[in-house]
Amino acid sequence: MTPAFRRAFVPPLLAAGTVLAGACGGEAPESTLPPRPVAWETVGAGGGAVSRSFSGAASTDRILTLSFRSAGVVTLLNVRLGDRVQRGQLLAELDNVAARLAYEQARSQLNSAESQMNTARLALDRTRSLYESGTASLSEYENARNAYRTAEAGHASALRSVEIQEEQIGYGRIVAPAGGTIAQVSVEEGENVNPGQPVAVLNAGGDMQIALGLPETVINGVTSGMDARVRFAALPDREFEGRVTEVSPSVDPATATYPVRVAVLDASAQVRTGMAATVTFQLAAPDGAGASEALVVPARAVGEDGDGRFVFVVDGDDDGTAVVRRRAVTVGRLGADGFEILSGLSRGERVAVAGLQTLLDGQRVSVR
Repeated sequence: MTPAFRRAFVPPLLAAGTVLAGACGGEAPESTLPPRPVAWETVGAGGGAVSRSFSGAASTDRILTLSFRSAGVVTLLNVRLGDRVQRGQLLAELDNVAARLAYEQARSQLNSAESQMNTARLALDRTRSLYESGTASLSEYENARNAYRTAEAGHASALRSVEIQEEQIGYGRIVAPAGGTIAQVSVEEGENVNPGQPVAVLNAGGDMQIALGLPETVINGVTSGMDARVRFAALPDREFEGRVTEVSPSVDPATATYPVRVAVLDASAQVRTGMAATVTFQLAAPDGAGASEALVVPARAVGEDGDGRFVFVVDGDDDGTAVVRRRAVTVGRLGADGFEILSGLSRGERVAVAGLQTLLDGQRVSVR
């Protein structure tokens, strides 16, 4: 396009605007729309708290991994993902052939021991009568008494053996130790399993918590009972209240962090085990960085684009209307009260704290 053509070319919208302006006496009509309401806050000094956020995952406060205590083939699997179970409910069972055989053998030995004990008791009673009548010697009586005691001990041992084998049969059953929800099932019916192999995971707790790890630079600022704020990636529009319930005194070698647990105080049914969470703590400022005269504005008052960080300063009028002016700012540390302002603002100025993406430099707004 030649320079002459560029000077002669008028965009259609601009040309239409010129025609309309000419038809109305050369002046464009002002908009009749009312000023847009805007929320604002006054710039002031901040405190000495620092806001720090860390990632974690949600879980119930009591998670039980269920397994058999003996080996065998799973003959009954009475659980599926999401099932609600009650305390004492039979969840799974093994064939347990070896344990049942051992139990039968123990029962047979118990019957034999009981028969021997009864025979020894009768012999002792007969010998006692003969000894008392003078027809049996003292040694015969003592031998009968010792034989009975031996038979009695054998019976007690056989009885204990039966009880142990009953317990062994019980090792081939999984009974719900508490009520809850099945969160995981790791085996199938007919599968051969070993002792201790995970079969299912039971969420038995009623409260949700966040497990996370904190670095050594932060852990001393976090204590049990401390409040926190919790957000979930799956629930971006909600923020939950949290409270620190556990702080580990030692580092986890696998992650080089200190394990911490935060209870979610107002969790809803939408919060599920395994959801990614962000926990925000308000920590004391480092030594020498406590409360000062540094200016602070809420974090939501600061915007950022390709030109850098900015705020909208509200210049008010006596009639309740104002004009917002975009102003570049330099921010420092993010604290509990918001961003520290290093330059660009003065104490007492008002800044918009909502709808920054819809404001324009020089736009008239309502501040009532």
